[in-house]
Amino acid sequence: MKDETTVTLDFRKIRGVVMDVDGVLWRGDEPISGAAEFIAFLQSRGIPFALATNNSNKSPEDYQIKLEALKLGQLDVDQIVTSGRATASYMKQHYPAGTRIHVLGGDGLRLLMQRAGMILTDEPPCAAVVVGIDFSLNYEKVRKANALVRGGADFIGTNADATFPMPDGPAPGAGSILAMLATASGKKPVVIGKPNAAMYQAALDVIGTTADETLMVGDRIDTDIDGAQALGLKGALVLTGVSTRAEAEAAQRPPDIVINSLNELISQWQQA
Repeated sequence: MKDETTVTLDFRKIRGVVMDVDGVLWRGDEPISGAAEFIAFLQSRGIPFALATNNSNKSPEDYQIKLEALKLGQLDVDQIVTSGRATASYMKQHYPAGTRIHVLGGDGLRLLMQRAGMILTDEPPCAAVVVGIDFSLNYEKVRKANALVRGGADFIGTNADATFPMPDGPAPGAGSILAMLATASGKKPVVIGKPNAAMYQAALDVIGTTADETLMVGDRIDTDIDGAQALGLKGALVLTGVSTRAEAEAAQRPPDIVINSLNELISQWQQA
């Protein structure tokens, strides 16, 4: 490309924003430069926005606390849409209250499943195994989940992200755990999170805008951008996480804008 920023986006038509968090606002527990400024920019202009993250390790309340701790701003808990929250909605729609399920994932995911009326169990009978990112994963946890899936439990994944952005580079994500269980059990999971439409629709419901007037800001082409564009949202790829500029250039459907940082996104928006 001839210049650093590729733009096929009319900012004047954007009325709302959906954004990822890992690789966009922070890596691990380190805030990314421009994150606080971008949130403040949206709030100062009265542009409604929501966070949509495939990370199911934490509850929306946990993310609310983390945002404040990293000095990124104060958000209502309803503005935070996690794949765990979307999965909880799926469980409530497909399984009656009191259903016994097994969770392989973080405390946030377990809490959301309990709030959805599910009973958590490590033993059969078990109607479903729900899998998300688990930062304390060990062989015994995988063995137990595999046995339940092979025993007939439904296999449900919060998201299929193969990697997870960390300060020292991409680490195995929930998708890697799903792949391991799929190989061991011989079953494919039902996946709820991005790039599936349910996550984006939940975020649009929060901010109250239509897809064609909403911008998705993410760091992954395969989930954030592809899923958003498939539903009609515009896609802004920020190069602070997983996907690279070369991958954006090679994409079958390129992002509407590729930016080095959220500060650059603010600058482009202000110039529109």
